[in-house]
Amino acid sequence: MESPCLIYGANGYTGAITARTAAARGERPVLAGRNRAEVEALAAELGLEARVFGLDDPRAIDEGLAGIAVVLHCAGPFSRTSKPMADACLRGRVHYLDITGEAVVFESLAARDAEARAAGVMLLPGSGFDVVPSDCLAAHLKRRLPTATRLSLGFQPLGRVSRGTATTMAENFPRGGLVRRGGVLTPVPAAWKTRVIDFGRGPVTAMTIPWGDVATAWHSTGIPDIEVYLAAPAGLRVAARLSRHLRPLLASRPVQRFLKARIRSGSPGPTDEERARGKALLWGEVEDPAGKRAVSRMKTPDGYALTALTGLLIAGRALAGDAPPGFQTPAKAYGPDLVLAVEGVTRTDE
Repeated sequence: MESPCLIYGANGYTGAITARTAAARGERPVLAGRNRAEVEALAAELGLEARVFGLDDPRAIDEGLAGIAVVLHCAGPFSRTSKPMADACLRGRVHYLDITGEAVVFESLAARDAEARAAGVMLLPGSGFDVVPSDCLAAHLKRRLPTATRLSLGFQPLGRVSRGTATTMAENFPRGGLVRRGGVLTPVPAAWKTRVIDFGRGPVTAMTIPWGDVATAWHSTGIPDIEVYLAAPAGLRVAARLSRHLRPLLASRPVQRFLKARIRSGSPGPTDEERARGKALLWGEVEDPAGKRAVSRMKTPDGYALTALTGLLIAGRALAGDAPPGFQTPAKAYGPDLVLAVEGVTRTDE
């Protein structure tokens, strides 16, 4: 029997969307997570195999990955969960995918490139909304302007976030901003810069954010100076600037507990109907020392729906034997046009 893909965190919001999408397409991944009741209920509903294990026991993870060829890791925050799963994948020679957007996770896995190559294992974090479309957009812009030395990427998501995404944002909020300068990740204040961007629906104000593309786009393109922007209303921009002065408070345990309790009390994420209506707009610009410039835009389905589709797309490539060993980004492994294989994704050039 062909070794399957295992979706870890299948009972979470994005993991469940991914599992249901796979089952609807006739795929048969193994569903896994630490919550026995939820994982087994979903597996029974979809007619799939279930495995139950946490990430605090290396032996249990090794047993959980027995006979598996590819892991699609959907249980964040990945700053805490990526290392034990990646460790097990390297021990068991299983290809590793996750859906993180955290720069620290990308860099920690990039540091294991030689280890992964020696094991013949692909480590490809960011197989979801962040960073597949933006990584492909960055590589496309580099293809259009090979002399580029500056890259700016922007996002305008049109929809709500899930509890998991909000939890990661709450944990990262006190850490400030991040850009890449001269090829080096450089801390900057939150909402360090703003600029007006036309994502295709008219100009909006966006602020710099520390999303994972400041890490991955450099690995994909070699462009040394990178900034990432998020379209943000005035209130959010003000709150981000205020956070510069409140970092110790925001990072304190009582405030973190309060924020996470508020997040848990809300809905898990966008409904099926909201996801069906949702979309995301992306923008990218490159410049070179001579002043040449290129701009491209992209439109995608809702980020959570896209994450399921791109994660399964890359998992399918890996299961078919197309899994270059070592640390990879989506565009580095599969090229700038990878995301165009997903229905509903369009790209335009200026």
